[in-house]
Amino acid sequence: MDKLTQYTSMFNHFDGNADGKISPSELQQCVQAVGGELRLAEAEAVVELLDSDGDGFLDFDDFVRFIEGGGEEEKVNDLKEAFKMYEMDGSGCITPKSLKRMLSRLGESKSVDQCTLMIAQFDLNGDGVLNFDEFRTMML
Repeated sequence: MDKLTQYTSMFNHFDGNADGKISPSELQQCVQAVGGELRLAEAEAVVELLDSDGDGFLDFDDFVRFIEGGGEEEKVNDLKEAFKMYEMDGSGCITPKSLKRMLSRLGESKSVDQCTLMIAQFDLNGDGVLNFDEFRTMML
């Protein structure tokens, strides 16, 4: 079975409602099915990054880019773009307030206190915010 056939089969399997698109929740199930772990907010961020037509879903080509993962440089560039979405006012860091704002945009309601706790899990230098290196550690 060639790669394209494998990807098509996977895409169709995880496209639960057969609409030709993979939603963030379908992507989350896809990753869990192969033994990975992906929170819904992370799946939503991945979809937002890879969604080439801006409809909030992964089409087949977007899905293939997700599966193949791209080169290391492309991954870092994608992470930088994602980081920019979460940071506030070009401050160079993700604050509890900026995390709360982005999660709200993604449909996930969290309090500032909950966001502070989420940040604390990956805040390696203890400054209460995430810099890019801490964000990259969290996402990889």
